[in-house]
Amino acid sequence: MNAEIIAIGDEILIGQIVDTNSQWIAKELNKIGVSIRQVKAIQDTEKVIEEAITDALRTTVDIVILTGGLGPTKDDVTKQAICNCFGVEMHMDPDVFEANKRLLEPLNYEYTKVIQQQALVPSNAVALINKVGTAPGLWIAKGGQVIVALPGVPSEMKGLMLDKVLPKIQDSFVLPHIVHRTLMTYGMGESKVAARISDWEEALPSVIKLAYLPSFGALRLRLSAKSKDKQALEKLVELQIEKLRPLLSDIFIGFEEEGGIEASVAKLLIENKQTLATAESCTGGNIAATITSRPGASNYYKGSIIAYTAQVKMAELGVSEKLITEHSVVSCEVSEAMARGIQKKFKSDYAIATTGNAGPTVDLTDKTVGVVCIAIATPVGVYSEEFNFGQPREKVILKASAKAFEMLRKEILKKDEKLFVVS
Repeated sequence: MNAEIIAIGDEILIGQIVDTNSQWIAKELNKIGVSIRQVKAIQDTEKVIEEAITDALRTTVDIVILTGGLGPTKDDVTKQAICNCFGVEMHMDPDVFEANKRLLEPLNYEYTKVIQQQALVPSNAVALINKVGTAPGLWIAKGGQVIVALPGVPSEMKGLMLDKVLPKIQDSFVLPHIVHRTLMTYGMGESKVAARISDWEEALPSVIKLAYLPSFGALRLRLSAKSKDKQALEKLVELQIEKLRPLLSDIFIGFEEEGGIEASVAKLLIENKQTLATAESCTGGNIAATITSRPGASNYYKGSIIAYTAQVKMAELGVSEKLITEHSVVSCEVSEAMARGIQKKFKSDYAIATTGNAGPTVDLTDKTVGVVCIAIATPVGVYSEEFNFGQPREKVILKASAKAFEMLRKEILKKDEKLFVVS
């Protein structure tokens, strides 16, 4: 069972917005056993949309999903393109008309002629009532294929997908089962991991596919399999995971659904009833933002100071002017002083501190762009390392944040071991 997703909008093509709709749709379709053959973005013109639908229907895809171009204004032309494609006219759908009227009444929103036109749908389409907006979804069956048109507004698209489209697909097709299991590893590059598990990978059953998904500091290993027998499939995938995990014992941090390394750190701190604080310079609050983006962070996270200047490092974290003069603000010595300072100030068990040159320029230091010093303060000491994360600025910030979590996790797992104190 295959699908093609077509995102409509010049705003995507010129980079004004990121197409998150297609990503979300693909993920939800995959959950119910629909594989994605292709995802593409196109201009919002009648001709281009019509061509895209026609081209998709000439392939072996079972489902074509369009998102975008269903609004009430003149630049929303998806419905007319559908009419052109199938040689049909539009008609007023009374159910959509009344649903939109009921939707707008409590909001004291005038039901203008422009909005009423939202109830115009291609005569060959089944209208899918939108509970949070005025643009209905459209379901068009042609032979053994289905074309679905959805609004581009993410909340409206998601509501229609979950309430209408996914259940309708499941009712209309006999779907296979797709199983994905993704292991999260940290601190080892893709090529080294591949070399380590090469014998295991060579012995994988043909029904299971392995994908390497690298990101800053992390590597996800996704096992995928498809079959009509769900139980047998899940058992086969779990058996392979049991064989794989011992090969990754030193770098495995959990499964994707459990979250990334920050989730692993959170779990350890909560289990140990310990706390964390952060002092950030070059990472500018990115570590704090990552921590607090997860619910429940207040159970272990005390807070942060973004000590972006030497003056703030001295005034708020107790870093001495002499230390900065002798070693510069980008140094392991200063990062350790920052970590100890925030740990003392917030009375936390652990602390992270970062200082470095994210670029494109450097402060009054002899360190190049990309150099970052990261320190971890623990209940028994402090440890720091210097790294060069290269360029550009965004890469430096993300890699430094990822490395900080990796270092912290290692220190937490040491438990009662004595730390080597650098300073």
